[in-house]
Amino acid sequence: MISHLTAPLLGNRDDLTDIEKENKPTIKEGNVSLILDTYDDIFSDFDPRPYQERALSDDFLIECKRASRDKTKEQGIELRLLIPSSERNKAEETKIKKRLKDHFIKHAHQKQKEIKDEKKSGAVWFLAGATLIITAALLYKKEEFMFNLLVVMLEPAGWFTTWTGLDKIFSSIKEKKPDLEFYQKMSRVEITFNEY
Repeated sequence: MISHLTAPLLGNRDDLTDIEKENKPTIKEGNVSLILDTYDDIFSDFDPRPYQERALSDDFLIECKRASRDKTKEQGIELRLLIPSSERNKAEETKIKKRLKDHFIKHAHQKQKEIKDEKKSGAVWFLAGATLIITAALLYKKEEFMFNLLVVMLEPAGWFTTWTGLDKIFSSIKEKKPDLEFYQKMSRVEITFNEY
């Protein structure tokens, strides 16, 4: 299905076909260039809906991520989708461009919300853990059995909760940032169709 998507940046290859040699300048000029056999290469094979509603292909998104990895948000990325001239349909291309932009913008907002929610959740866990530790410290001087038992239970619970909160704030957010950056970059992308 996506045979050509595996080589999005042809400028680095020595074994170019005649068609690729003819189109090499066009491909090289674009920030992100992907070769498609048909418009269906962009979309999931399992989704029968029309282009303006259809889910994007995981392979297509992976290639976009790989090709845009070294581009910064400020560069103004252009996504060039190269398709055989016999397959081109301007009306469908307009729908596909809108679908791609909508997808990238929607997912950029979702990732921002996920990170914001993760920060809030981490802060709540951290404050809960700090409260448990402070409570354990206040009970530490008490000599009765019940207070000692509470200290034994509250201290590890407090440390566990505090570290879980810090992990959410720092590690979990760090893991989500590459996806957020990708979708932010792609939400600003200029999409063009070119033929080969």
